[in-house]
Amino acid sequence: MLKLFWVGLVALEHLYFLYLEMFLWTTPKGLKTFKMTPEKAEASKVLAANQGLYNGFLTAGLIFGLLYPSPEAGRHIQLFFLSCVVVAGSYGAATVGKRLFVVQAVPALIAIAAVLLG
Repeated sequence: MLKLFWVGLVALEHLYFLYLEMFLWTTPKGLKTFKMTPEKAEASKVLAANQGLYNGFLTAGLIFGLLYPSPEAGRHIQLFFLSCVVVAGSYGAATVGKRLFVVQAVPALIAIAAVLLG
């Protein structure tokens, strides 16, 4: 059950990232979250939407892994997508800010531990 919680949390987190990047990028919420000016947000909104779509793929992969009929194969699917999240969070921490590691990679690392122990 702990595995379901952590993998589900990471999936929901990335669904929220999709929403922020695809639909709220140029709104006051998006500007505040990503610390951007309206001009910068407008100029980068297509790139942000693409980034949001990738977060949606991570969400889909994690949910697919949770629902996969073979528990062993589902576990491998979850570990693959959680590893992708850790890489993305690590890259974001190195290029954007350390906060991304805490927000993105740490929950995925906890979920990996839960999957491996579960």
